[in-house]
Amino acid sequence: MNFLTKFSLKNAVAVFILSFLLIVAGLFSFSRLKIDLLPNIEFPQLSIEAVYPGASPSDVNEQVTSKLEEQLKGLEGVKSVQSVSYENVGIINLEFPFNTDLDEVEQQIDTITKDLDLPESSTVDVNRFSFGTFPIMNISLFAEGDAEVEKLLDSEIIPELNKIEGINSVSVGGVKDDLLQITLDKEKAVAAGLTLEQIKEQINQKSVSFPAGTVNGEELQIPVRVEEKLDTIDALKEVELKSTVNPEAPPVLLGDIATIEEVSEQGEYTRYNQQEALTMAITKKQDANTVQVANDALEVLKKYDDDINYAIGFDSAEGIEKSVETLVKEGLLGALFASIAVLIFLRNFRATIISIISIPLSLLVSAIFLNGLDISLNIMTLGGMAVAVGRVVDDSIVVIENIFRRVRKSEEGISDELVESSTKEILKAITSSTITTVVVFLPIGFVGGITGEFFLPFALTVVFSLLASLLVAVTIVPILAKFAFKKVPAEEKEGNIQRGYAKAIAWSLNHKIKILILSFLLLFGSFALVPSLGFTFIPNEEQRLLQANVLLPSSTSLERTNEVSLKVEELFANEDEVKEVTTEVGSRDFATGVKRPNQIGYFLNLKDGVHVDAYIDELQSKMEDIVGEESPKATLSVSEASTGGPPTNNNVTVDLFSSDLDDLQTAAKEVENYLNTYDNLKYVKNNFSDKQKQLVVEVNQDKASEYGVSGFQLVGTITDQTKPVSVGDLTLDGTNRAVQLSYDEDISSTKAIEDLQIFTQRGPVAVKDIANVSEIDTFTSIQKLDGKVFARVEADIKDENIQKVTQDVVEGVEKLNLPKGVSLEGGGGSDETVEIFQSLGLAILTAIGLVYLTMLITFGKARIPFIILSSLIFVPIGSLIGLVIAKEPLSVSVMIGFLMLIGIVTTNAIVLVDRITQNREQKGMTIRESLIEAGKTRLRPILMTAFATIAALIPLALTTSSGTLISKGLAITVIGGLTSSTLLTLIIIPVVYELFFAKQVRKERELGKGAK
Repeated sequence: MNFLTKFSLKNAVAVFILSFLLIVAGLFSFSRLKIDLLPNIEFPQLSIEAVYPGASPSDVNEQVTSKLEEQLKGLEGVKSVQSVSYENVGIINLEFPFNTDLDEVEQQIDTITKDLDLPESSTVDVNRFSFGTFPIMNISLFAEGDAEVEKLLDSEIIPELNKIEGINSVSVGGVKDDLLQITLDKEKAVAAGLTLEQIKEQINQKSVSFPAGTVNGEELQIPVRVEEKLDTIDALKEVELKSTVNPEAPPVLLGDIATIEEVSEQGEYTRYNQQEALTMAITKKQDANTVQVANDALEVLKKYDDDINYAIGFDSAEGIEKSVETLVKEGLLGALFASIAVLIFLRNFRATIISIISIPLSLLVSAIFLNGLDISLNIMTLGGMAVAVGRVVDDSIVVIENIFRRVRKSEEGISDELVESSTKEILKAITSSTITTVVVFLPIGFVGGITGEFFLPFALTVVFSLLASLLVAVTIVPILAKFAFKKVPAEEKEGNIQRGYAKAIAWSLNHKIKILILSFLLLFGSFALVPSLGFTFIPNEEQRLLQANVLLPSSTSLERTNEVSLKVEELFANEDEVKEVTTEVGSRDFATGVKRPNQIGYFLNLKDGVHVDAYIDELQSKMEDIVGEESPKATLSVSEASTGGPPTNNNVTVDLFSSDLDDLQTAAKEVENYLNTYDNLKYVKNNFSDKQKQLVVEVNQDKASEYGVSGFQLVGTITDQTKPVSVGDLTLDGTNRAVQLSYDEDISSTKAIEDLQIFTQRGPVAVKDIANVSEIDTFTSIQKLDGKVFARVEADIKDENIQKVTQDVVEGVEKLNLPKGVSLEGGGGSDETVEIFQSLGLAILTAIGLVYLTMLITFGKARIPFIILSSLIFVPIGSLIGLVIAKEPLSVSVMIGFLMLIGIVTTNAIVLVDRITQNREQKGMTIRESLIEAGKTRLRPILMTAFATIAALIPLALTTSSGTLISKGLAITVIGGLTSSTLLTLIIIPVVYELFFAKQVRKERELGKGAK
């Protein structure tokens, strides 16, 4: 790369213009980067929602879910198939490896569903899962004055929001449906021989518009249309109805047997701080800019300030902006600290400015590549920049220090030749050290799973920044040095540090065994600290947004559920720790997509300063007192809200399998109670459903045949009495309305079902005469994992050592006296974490192999790379001590820190060994002389680069802000490891070098050339 330095010195103006253009392009690219909290990762998961209206959980399971499962489990690469069948709907979740082409899988699923013999009334939808599928905002809306919020939303606000480029969907909860309700007098309808379905058909027959051919004139063809309209409510009342099953029954007018009125129905209740409101959830498209979408959405709402008022329940854009702001601040502080570290060593302001010029240039160039690859500005890319700040100055520091030192020694002063030769002298060292650090990150691409996907943007950011810093060091830095060092003071004599270090090397070389024993004692001593560190995937991070859920018995009505919720909300209102509460009663459950009238969901924003873990336990206890009094069989949970993010894997799960649902329920409850006895577990959840009462009408085939009644006729009769019938939309009195039919009396008992009359050719017959009606208890859902019925009990782990807790829990559950026939599988996040750690361990070994290969190509000698790699042996000493002091567990970010250290630590060793090689090959020095001279010459750049990197990472290591903890463990690992390895490298490398060249050292001593 020496030609780049020559070209730059000869064409300084062109290089400056090119640099200016890169700065402009970098700033433009930086402004264009999408801002998000997390990398844009699409999980290899598909969710299939199969809707089968009116079916029980067992019918959904038998007629839809099981049929789909049987075919879906044969899809290539499918890792797991998990399903749950509720009333009316079945949900099937499929998981695949990360390299799966989901487009192709969706096509296969589409083919499977078309070929399957599913019920005609069923529908199947396929959805994908990614970070972007979580709502980015939840907004509560209130009317200002007399404004009608619902109409304003439908006609203006939602259409305008949907025009925003990055918005995927806008859903509104708490809306009231305006209906034209036709309520029939049941006695009169029965007397007239009319059912709801018959009335619906006859109303629709009175509202027709069909083409009826054309009339051919001499010059024109005129289309003919036959129309009959019901255009007023009065006309609707005058519709004449005639029974089709009882021809002798006289015709009646609809108005004579029914009342017609406009009503509002509410399928869910939503409130904000006890005030009735509509809630609007906004999701963004997969690759959209979260902050931009949120800001655009709020700009739309601000246009309607006169008509609506709104409050934000949660806004992920706000958290993203805070995380970005924190990481930018810590990156800038890191750059400042690195600059101060360089200034302390160089004691020359101009040299310091030149060396740190690589920081903004490298980061801006990396922004160009990030924008080109459509990678967002998120906690991983920003974390990569914050980490890279200290490393990108290394090459410039080594170059500027060498030029500065050579100029001070030269009597002729600065010149192109001096600058070029000074840069060339260390060119091999900085090139190989940078390439070494770059190849260290290549294995991340092979880690696989969410870890590889999640850390890839981080790795790419560091790689782009480092490669840019190398170019800056060999082009711009020499030019700036040429203009800045025209007048420099003469070289000072060796300082006390250099003289002391030279003596330390000499002593160490004469006492190699003692040095090695001491070093290995420190290493093994640090390994003894590992059991006290804990073992986790990503450290738990406190959230001030809580999610609480209350599930009442399945037969609970929406109105009763709402009554219970109002009492719980009263509790929240009196809690000093709670700032805001968004309530959703009977709303769609985000995880399953199912609406349940017996379910309540709360989002609670806590005030600053609240100890979240302790408060959750306290709040849950208070909620249990209230809910338990209102509904003893209700279940509830309170946890920190998860609105999308990498899995922490800090959980333990126990899966129970049995074909006997009663035994399975008993076992699940026992395991749930057992998990609740652990102090280091929280958020214990049992996904096994409760039971609800169900009426079963079993047809007597002989009696049904005798009366000529089919099963479908029986279903139609019962449905007619128990469910309202939708007529459709009719335009009456100039207003388009949904029209619904129902009876004035509800079926309220088993006897009422038994007494229902069915019209037959032999006359009316009661249901009890042709069928047996019984009441049973049945489960509200049926859950299966890979085709086997199962229940899952899981909990989050508060302890940092998730592997030990998981092992203890599973061993304890295995000792429980569970019902016979129930088998179990225990595990959880620790299993996946161990697998990920193994992958990262393999990545680290691969990285070391790549580093060896790179150095072998660079130095051309097999022994030299081993000498350099010996510096890595003692990296764990400082890292593990640093983690213990900071109370950070071993985590994925710590492992990435160790991966980074391979590149950073070998850089220092390369700089030292390169000088030793130059001394031997170019100056003919003995090995001992080469080691001592190289040590004294390279001491300052090694210490400068190490302390610049350490100083740059200090703000990241000390952070207490949320959203950056994934980089905190990494920063502490690098700081500790770099500190210990730098100090030991300066001693160990010379010792190991002499050991590898022991024969030559002995020969030199015998000839009397070596220093004794």
